[in-house]
Parts: sequence; C-alpha cells; structure tokens
Amino acid sequence: MDVSFERTGERRYATVVTLPGRHPRRMDPAPGFDEHIPHDLVHYLTEAELGLASGVFGRAAAGGGGFAETVETPGDPRRRAREQRRAKKRESSLSAADRGDMARSEYFAGLCDLAWRRRAGASTPEWARRKQIPPEDAATVNRILDRLDEVAPLWHDLPVGGALTFTWPGSDVR
Repeated sequence: MDVSFERTGERRYATVVTLPGRHPRRMDPAPGFDEHIPHDLVHYLTEAELGLASGVFGRAAAGGGGFAETVETPGDPRRRAREQRRAKKRESSLSAADRGDMARSEYFAGLCDLAWRRRAGASTPEWARRKQIPPEDAATVNRILDRLDEVAPLWHDLPVGGALTFTWPGSDVR
C-alpha cells in the first residue's frame, strides 16, 4: 500500500492510501497540520518503526480506517449504502482484532510528537512541559525521533501540491 501525505494548502494537508488495484482513499483535510511535521505523518512513522499491524495504517492496508474513496462509486444508492455498511463492519472486526496496536500507536505518536518538538526548540502546550519520557520507553522514542528528524525537513520544504509517499510498512520516502 502506498501512503502519501499531500500538502493541499498553506495550512492543510491530506493523507492518501492506495492499495494495489483499488481506487485511492483519502482523508482531506487530515488532522493536526503542522508546518514541520503533521500529526498523521508522526503516526505513520511511529507505526512503521514499531511494526504495528493494527494501528491506523495497518488497518488502512486491510481495507479499514477513516479514509474515503476518491471516486464516486457508480450505481444506485442502495449499492453504495451496502458498500458503506461493509466498510463499517470491516473496521469493527479490525478494531476487535486489535492487539493493542492502536493504543500503542497513540501513546508513542503523542510522546514522540512532544519530544520531537522539544528537541527542535518548538513550543509545546503548558500541560506537556512537565511530561517526561519514561526510562523504559527512551530507546523506542529515540529511534522514532531519528526518523522524524530525517523526514521533517522534507515535509517542511514541500510546496503546496507536493507530496511525500511511503510504501507501507516502510519508513523510507520514495
């Protein structure tokens, strides 16, 4: 599966997932735009580094997730409604089969986002200033921060209309 992070405006971006032989699905606008590194890109790099098969992007690879088809499905409204019900059912079963990957993804993405911003000298919310990285998580966080350090300048320099594309589950930009 290809995952692209498109800069769609000065302060907007979209996340696009494309499975082989399927129409692209996208979230536009995607949450948490940041000129240095957006929220979904932090999630992607976290999940790829940790090998999380049931996080946001592992679920997307299995046909789930909150991404919408980019083309209108032809046919009657009943057929489209049936397809939407199937997608909802698939997401429910993926959620039920989750081995804690989604919670782990949220935990490490949040922790790494704050740690990276501190390291980059960016301001963080008042509540986050007291938050420390637990010693048992330091090696994992540092590994993810190294990837964020590599990718953040690529995102920051991306013009409106540009995109960074990865092949899941890899963390190298194509």
